Amino acid sequence: MKTILLHPSYFPSIEQMAAVAQAEKVVFEVEDNYQKQTYRNRTFIAHSNGKLLLNIPIKHNKTNNRRKTKEVNVENDFPWQEQHWKSLQSAYRTSPFFEYYEDDLEPFFTETVGNLMKHNLKIFDLLCELIGIEVEIAKTDSFERNPEITDLRNLVNSKIISDFKGEEYIQVHGTNHPFLPNLSVLDLLFNDGPTALGDLERQSLG
Repeated sequence: MKTILLHPSYFPSIEQMAAVAQAEKVVFEVEDNYQKQTYRNRTFIAHSNGKLLLNIPIKHNKTNNRRKTKEVNVENDFPWQEQHWKSLQSAYRTSPFFEYYEDDLEPFFTETVGNLMKHNLKIFDLLCELIGIEVEIAKTDSFERNPEITDLRNLVNSKIISDFKGEEYIQVHGTNHPFLPNLSVLDLLFNDGPTALGDLERQSLG
């Protein structure tokens, strides 16, 4: 059985979801310490001018002590959900499948969000449902630096430049700029729709 270890992230990258689609079991790291500037609370989409970052604001830790990711809550004093949804609508309204998935995704941008990790796990569950991924899910009960399973936790680190390019597909803004690899899996879903699962299963992950 191919088992992989991942961090829950905000609308995960194509690389991460390709790893999920090709695995038999996914173990989510839920005992880690929170780190800033990672894909735990950010994702990239394609826009008319190129890559666009969507970032969830996080409530500050007043004590400056380390805290676990599962303890981190979202800062809702900013209209981030409205901004993210408008950005997605602007970016993908003319894509082939945006309207097909729009109603399923909209609640993530209209219903109040509290805990970041819970939000990311709900997103993951829906993405698997929409894409058609069937995989066993588990969570860690302790943090291990050197786990015995395939460790893909580094995929959450936005400072690590991945070598993953992936198969090219037609992007809605392809006439405005070159192909943008490894965006949020939403980009693949909105452009390829029901064939997204096959696309993910064919990706070479090295």
